[in-house]
Parts: sequence; structure tokens; C-alpha cells
Amino acid sequence: MFAFLRAIRKPWHIISMPIFALILAACDPTSLGGSATSGGPKIDTNAPVPVALLIPRGGSASDELLAQNLENAARLAIRDLGGVQIDLRIYATAGNAAQAASVASQAVNEGAKIILGPVYAEAANAAGNAVASQGVNVLAFSNNPTIAGGNVFVLGPTFDNTASRLVSYAKRSGRDRIVILHAQDVAGELGRSAIQKAIAANGATQSGVVAYSNSQESVLAAVPQVKATMDSSGANALFLTTSSATALPLFAQLLPEAGVTSPATQYIGLTRWDIPVQTLELSGVQGGWFALPDPGATSAFRQRYTAAYGNGPLDIAGLSFDGIAAIGSLVQSGKTDALTGAALTQGAGFRGASGIFRLRADGTNERGLAVASIRNQQVVVLEAAPRAFGGAGF
Repeated sequence: MFAFLRAIRKPWHIISMPIFALILAACDPTSLGGSATSGGPKIDTNAPVPVALLIPRGGSASDELLAQNLENAARLAIRDLGGVQIDLRIYATAGNAAQAASVASQAVNEGAKIILGPVYAEAANAAGNAVASQGVNVLAFSNNPTIAGGNVFVLGPTFDNTASRLVSYAKRSGRDRIVILHAQDVAGELGRSAIQKAIAANGATQSGVVAYSNSQESVLAAVPQVKATMDSSGANALFLTTSSATALPLFAQLLPEAGVTSPATQYIGLTRWDIPVQTLELSGVQGGWFALPDPGATSAFRQRYTAAYGNGPLDIAGLSFDGIAAIGSLVQSGKTDALTGAALTQGAGFRGASGIFRLRADGTNERGLAVASIRNQQVVVLEAAPRAFGGAGF
């Protein structure tokens, strides 16, 4: 019954391919951090711009599939750039931090003006450190905010972005007294922190925090703690950091059985509750809220990718498309400083595979997300993803 919890004990650098939720990883303490650098190398506006794509080719079988998806998506994005010429150069990291650092340096020595990738947090951190002294920016596919800053930007969806979107919606919907339920691991604690920041930023109330370790006994023990905290605090929402691959199925069964039920309690999820599709069948998630990328943009990207390559893309492939879309949009300006940190963090943002996004000065990103619910085992969009920054959720 509890076999799904084994997933949480897997090596921390693994990517969960089907759900577009990269496992957050501890990173090398030499990460640059802080604000993004404002500078970067000049480009020749009259010649193709050399862009290095670092992918985990040469690694495991799953890494090979991932690498091919990332390359395919990048080439698909290049087709959309009109007159902008990109000289895409592929470098294999084998999913290894040391090799990522080596090929990042090689790419810059061979003329690359910006690096797209790599995937895993420790590899992205190593690549960024390797080329920092040369002022080259790195658009990594990681979603780990602890490696962001300096010359490293993370393209992956972050907990901060998701939490902010959902707490903003909850506040506007009158569900503003929130209890947080999180795992005592890296992802769970980063998720808790993201929710706490979102609660403070949106003027909501943190009504309590319940933590559990990744064991059946701890999950079971957390259930009455949640019930007692909800009752004593008068909370009207419960924000869970867990996913379908970990403790969500058990909490979705046990919490309602313990009396933590809607409509008195609004369940909110930090992860995607629509993937895998079997999650939609859980009785405890019916009526729950979660965030997801712009469904229209995501569907259009998947259709184009499938038409071009014969198979649907892994969810993370969209990040490679996004990186090229951002680079192409900036290069199109015809400015020699198009790929500096100051240019990358322009407020208007970019339009990518899953809707609008922009890079922030701290190296993280902000994405336009929809708020969705599950009703009768079907996904229902409650509030559409914004089409420009400044709309709902921003």
C-alpha cells in the first residue's frame, strides 16, 4: 500500500520525467548566488550567434531520451525565429557535474556567447562557476533556486512561483488562513519556505505548520496533527507540498477520513495533481486547487513537437524551447548587448512552450500559471493563465 514512498528515497539528482517537476537537489556550496550579473559578452549582430546547448548525452538510457528531447525542442524553436540566426552547438555532459564544467569552458573557448542547459542542479552550478569569470550567462534547465544568481538562471518552474500564484488566488477567494503540511526533505522544506513567503507577501495568515518524515509511520502520525491544528487555529485551507509520487495518495485518503474535509477546508497542492492521470481518481483531491502551465500554449507546443518528430515531448523539453525563444527574441533587437544579464531580465518577459515567462534578477523565473481544480475526476480551470505580465497572479 505504501510502495509509492520509495520514490522519495531515490538519488536526489533524478528528474521525474512525466510530471515536469524536477527533483530539487542540494547544490555545490560554491554556487555564486545573489543577484544576476548585469553584464555578458557582446555579440556580432551580423553573424549567427553561437549558442551552446549542454545536454546529458552519454549518460543513462533515460538521459539519452532526455538529451534528444532537449535538442529537438531547441531546433524546433529555432524554426520560429524568422531572420534571427542561431549557431546551435551541442555538448554532452553525461549528466555529470565535472563534465558539465569541462564542456562549458570548452564551449566558451570555442566562441559560445550563452549556454543553454545543463539539466541537473549540481551540473548547472558547476557549469556556471566554470564560465563565470568570462561573463557568460547560463540558462539552466534546473528548477533549484539555490543555484540561481550570478551568471546562472534557472528555467524550471519554481515552488516560489507556484506558491505565489496559489496563495494570491486563495487570498482573493477568502481562503486566507492556511496550514502548511510538508515533508522533512529538501523539496518539502523548500516548498514550505516558498508557501510561507507567499503567505506573507499576499497578506494571508499562516495558521500552522505540520511536518512529517518520509516513512509510513510519520505520515500516519501527521494526520491527527493536521486535524488538531486546523481545528485549533480556525484555518480554512491546507497547503500540501507532497506529490502523487510520494505521500499525496495516502493523505488524500486519510485526511478526509479524519474529518479534514471540504468545504470547511480547501485543499491546495504545490505540485501537479493532474499527473499521472490516476491521481484524478483520488476522492480526497476532488475540489482541490493546484497550478498548471497555460493549457493552450502547452497543447500547441506538444502538437508541433509531435508533428515534427513523430512522438510527444517529455515535459521538460519545453524549457529548451523557452531558452531558444528568449535568446532569439533578444537577438532580434539587433543590439550587441542582447545577451547580458540586464537584457535577459527585461520586465516584459518572453513567450514560450507553456506560456509567458520572465527571468528575474535573482536568477529565478516567473511563469504565467493557471489555477485549476479537480471536479468529477476532471481538470477544471478556475482562473486562466495570464497572457502578459501585470495580470492575475502577478
